[in-house]
Amino acid sequence: MSKNNRLTFFIFLALVLGVALGYYLNVSSFSTYNDNIANADNKVKAIDAQIIKIKDTTSTSFLALNAEKLAVEKVRHANETLREKKLEPLTLLSDIFLRLIKMIVAPLVFSTLVVGVAKVGDIKAVGRIGGKTMLWFMSASLLSLVLGLIMVNIFKPGEAMNLPLPPSNIDTGIHKVALSLKDFISHIVPKSMTEAMATNEILQIVVFSLFFGVATAAIGEKGQIIVKFFDSVAHVILKVTGYVMNFAPFAVFGAMAAIVAKQGLSVLSTYALFIGEFYSTMLLLWVVLILIGFFILKSRVFNLMNRMKEPVLVAFSTASSEAAYPKTMLQLERFGCKDKIVSFVLPLGYSFNLDGSMLYMTFASLFIAQSYGIHLSFEQQITMLLILMLTSKGIAGVPRASLVVIAGTIATFNIPEAGLALLIGIDPLLDMGRSATNVIGNSLATAVVSKWEGDLTEPLD
Repeated sequence: MSKNNRLTFFIFLALVLGVALGYYLNVSSFSTYNDNIANADNKVKAIDAQIIKIKDTTSTSFLALNAEKLAVEKVRHANETLREKKLEPLTLLSDIFLRLIKMIVAPLVFSTLVVGVAKVGDIKAVGRIGGKTMLWFMSASLLSLVLGLIMVNIFKPGEAMNLPLPPSNIDTGIHKVALSLKDFISHIVPKSMTEAMATNEILQIVVFSLFFGVATAAIGEKGQIIVKFFDSVAHVILKVTGYVMNFAPFAVFGAMAAIVAKQGLSVLSTYALFIGEFYSTMLLLWVVLILIGFFILKSRVFNLMNRMKEPVLVAFSTASSEAAYPKTMLQLERFGCKDKIVSFVLPLGYSFNLDGSMLYMTFASLFIAQSYGIHLSFEQQITMLLILMLTSKGIAGVPRASLVVIAGTIATFNIPEAGLALLIGIDPLLDMGRSATNVIGNSLATAVVSKWEGDLTEPLD
């Protein structure tokens, strides 16, 4: 068994063992906490149903119900805290791995992108590659959003919920972000490269790297010293990546055990219809993207997908496409993509080409509307699609970014934000699929742009 296949095998084995341990813990050690939390949730729902019927918010009964709700939420929070405390040894494994990956990503993006842009040379070539890259990104994003829109209208997963409209004052814990033009520009343009590196703002690092790389190429011979230096730095970071990836199976084991211990396998049965329909839609997106890739890359697209097994498995298990970034980069270069293309396209993809997240946004937004029996016209759905297309760009670094964007979008159409509570419980399970899809989308984008540029060589192994 080759080294790559061996790591893939251990990651898959860790995933299976993690699910098994998680199920055991869920049934034995965590049943009391989970039952208390479930009972508290049911009580909160019952209290909310009574609150809806009261029109006078100053009445004694309204205030009493609110006080009772706060007491129940306090009990739930106490049980959640105790459960998280017991899960710390498991979550620590995935936390260490993700922190190690984040430690690598910023210097890797900066060093490889500077070298890549400097090797491209003139700014016209950078603009040409950038134009082709953004064409693919926008097309893929639109495809993902439209597919989500079509399939959620075919499946109608929300209709089975048949929920009453909640009171407007229910807090979901997810605060919407209205991304203005000023905020968007502030997020893209760095005020400090050090701050961007410290906070892992990939898009800001990309902007600075583009300027730095173009300037390096512009000074000619003197710039070659910088190119050689950063090329060496990139190789050192990739070596560090190899060491870090050896820890991946432990991270996968911890992440899977923790999520199953918390949610249990019952969460799959409760939301089986929604999860099944979402994942089948996502697999359809994979097929469509690979089919488009086949028309451009011919049979080599299957070799690419074979190489992406490990990055996809890492992204799926850890629910983080960022965790798969270094390995994706390495596999793309082995596939035959030039380093200058890989280092240019891949970092941009992590802000502009999150296909899995795009699909989820339309699917989830309309699922919530269907759950409350809110009908949106064709024109409203297209408007929602266009809003999601714009608001989703440039907030990849925001925690629970997809839910944040959905919260801001559904409010525009008077869809209750409390509906997000339907998704919060299963969001980690859905995030796993989204992250894996993002890896597939970005690897295809890089290979296709390489092909368009005539820079796709034969595989290295």
